[in-house]
Amino acid sequence: MLTVSHLCKSFSGKAVLEDVSLTLSPQQTVCLMAPSGRGKTTLLRCIAGLEKPDGGAVMGVPERIGYVFQEDRLCDGFSAADNVRLVTGNALSDAEISRHLTELGLDGSMRQPVRELSGGMRRRAAICRAVCFGGGLLLLDEPFKGLDDVLRRQTADYILRHRGEAAILCVTHDRADAAALGADIITL
Repeated sequence: MLTVSHLCKSFSGKAVLEDVSLTLSPQQTVCLMAPSGRGKTTLLRCIAGLEKPDGGAVMGVPERIGYVFQEDRLCDGFSAADNVRLVTGNALSDAEISRHLTELGLDGSMRQPVRELSGGMRRRAAICRAVCFGGGLLLLDEPFKGLDDVLRRQTADYILRHRGEAAILCVTHDRADAAALGADIITL
């Protein structure tokens, strides 16, 4: 069980997280909602160990975390399939990676460099990479930005089908994202 206990974080003397606590059980899906600048992304970064909190604790973080950042963070010269391969190594066959990308509607473009893909296609490639990486926790930071309602639903269904035992913690401004994931909502 992931436990965030009384977490605090400031930047340049400005508090962005103040006494934040939450627990997340395996296979639980939670969406964090708050206005911009309230620390949602910072909380994900603290959980992932990319930011050090000023106070409080994060406990029970699984060894493997799939993470969809606000930016796609793909290797532009690599194909979508190669971007997935970067994080999976030999754990998945080429056919399995192809099946994942096809489920996300990328079958016709999975071999071209991701710099040539649309923003929504790049987003789905980043989601595929995080899901295929696996682990006990999936952190999603505005995962459906750039996707229309149909693609949001299809992509959310894909995430839920392939999450395994992972808990999902999603940051979003959109209640439709939470609904698509069937998530509990926590407001910061």
